Amino acid sequence: MPNRDLHRWLTERVATYLQRPPAEIDPTVKLRAYGLDSVHALSLCVDVEEIVGLLVEPTLAWDHPTIDAIAAHLTELLSQDRTAGAVGSGADEP
Repeated sequence: MPNRDLHRWLTERVATYLQRPPAEIDPTVKLRAYGLDSVHALSLCVDVEEIVGLLVEPTLAWDHPTIDAIAAHLTELLSQDRTAGAVGSGADEP
């Protein structure tokens, strides 16, 4: 998922949890400031695992407290995952 799409998806998910229009969610503001609670933070982790395909820590929203921070972290994880896959795929070749 491209970074722009990831940002948009995260913003829409958080907006849904908080019952706000996505346009009201600033990607630089801490999610706690919007009232994101632990139930929604865990729901976001489940959504990331199901939609993005990454297993993330349940503390994701607390360790990376903004949409920008979460997107950067997920982008880094996706990049590492692709790199590991590329390295692993060539390991069996002579």
